[in-house]
Amino acid sequence: MDIEIRKLTPGLAEDYARFFDVTPHDDNKEEHKCYCVCWCSDDSEGKDFSSREKRREHAVRYVGDGSIQGYLAYRGDEIVGWCNANTKSDCLQCVSWRRFMGPIERITSDPGAKVKSVFCFVIAPELKRMGVATALLKRVCKDAAEEGFDYVEAYPNRKPRNVSRDFVGPLTMYEKCGFSKYVKHKGKIVMRKALKGA
Repeated sequence: MDIEIRKLTPGLAEDYARFFDVTPHDDNKEEHKCYCVCWCSDDSEGKDFSSREKRREHAVRYVGDGSIQGYLAYRGDEIVGWCNANTKSDCLQCVSWRRFMGPIERITSDPGAKVKSVFCFVIAPELKRMGVATALLKRVCKDAAEEGFDYVEAYPNRKPRNVSRDFVGPLTMYEKCGFSKYVKHKGKIVMRKALKGA
């Protein structure tokens, strides 16, 4: 399959939003359309994410100012995948980090390390389990190494979930890409890949 991975840039904001307009996260066709606004470098305090329209508006602005970072997978002119990857230390005040990851930050705090965090994936339903997420993850690691990051971190679930709903990516994918278990905490595993000397 011929897939091109592109780093998200402000010029791709509308492409990005349209991808979320039409692509379900999972098998629930009526899902709420997150636009991935809850994993970003903006402080979530006081932000209104209550409707699909408001989340889309935030998303376009966040792509424009670099708050949402990551990679898009294209097949021809069509976006078929997304990976949210941002600097961990910049995202500690976002909605999802505050809600789900606070205890993990206390355990994994590594003040001297520059960490790129992989938060989630959205893959077009017809291309799931065909290597799109793996291609995105490999690009994240390659660029992070070139940009001077020490580690790439990810937060998969300890127990496998329904594949169609597991937006954090499966543990096996991270293992195949050279990640190892760093910390276990409740339902999550922190996977890390060291980049220095890689």
